[in-house]
Amino acid sequence: MEQIGFDFGVEAPRKLTKVSPARLATFEDCPRRYRMSYLDRPSPTRTGAWAHSTLGAVVHNALRALFDLPVIKRVPQRAMALVAEHWKDAGFEDADQAARYRARAKGWVAEYVEHNDVSIDPVGLERWVSAPVTLEPGSGPSLIIEGRADRIDQRGRELVIIDYKTGRREPDEYEARSSQALALYAVAAARTLRTPCYQVELHHVPTGTVAAAEHTEQSLKRHLQRADETAGDLRLATDTLNAGGDEDVLFPARPGRRCSWCDFRPSCAAGQEAGPAAQPWELLAP
Repeated sequence: MEQIGFDFGVEAPRKLTKVSPARLATFEDCPRRYRMSYLDRPSPTRTGAWAHSTLGAVVHNALRALFDLPVIKRVPQRAMALVAEHWKDAGFEDADQAARYRARAKGWVAEYVEHNDVSIDPVGLERWVSAPVTLEPGSGPSLIIEGRADRIDQRGRELVIIDYKTGRREPDEYEARSSQALALYAVAAARTLRTPCYQVELHHVPTGTVAAAEHTEQSLKRHLQRADETAGDLRLATDTLNAGGDEDVLFPARPGRRCSWCDFRPSCAAGQEAGPAAQPWELLAP
């Protein structure tokens, strides 16, 4: 089945915009945070580490390292040892809290290995994928989507995008289906690996929940259209800024609850006014 969004051999008549799911999500969430993250140099002052981010990174790294091992070594005990090897205390309230979550993370990955088939070798671990996207017939690509997928499996003749989650909420099918990041990775993986990809999954490691969704060409196209619209707004704002435009007008702040734990809170007066700063450990799953 032909994967949508590709137009081989067609010259691009306009400037291409390279985007990743993270860049698009950041711009949609708060244009000012996008500017501070990707455009401002030197980079504005940031907060310190966040414990929930540290925890998520440790679990991701441990599972990636696990799948790098021979199948015979992919056992719960080794998964727990990999958590210890990759562990960091950054962002935790104190050593006791860090130790409690280290123990939890060991239990999470051990149960994940126990209850999931880890004998299959993924076709990609933190795999970089990229694809030019053409939405208008007869025109060249309008953007290039790219990024690193946590894991890409192959089941039968199709690929499956897998994203690990360690947050408070268990994901569901709606979240998997509505995730722009998963949809864009599916399109880019199909292009990079030249294999159809419609299945996407969110693996919530703390609970063992697997939220899966099956995309169609139509649903992928809707995600691509949204991405193309956001990329167009992003490109226009960036080009106007480079031409001398007002950075606060082009990349306005969007104050809200997330300002309490935004990395750029120290450099954003609007974010500071939106509410009190969160403690670095407040977003940990209870």
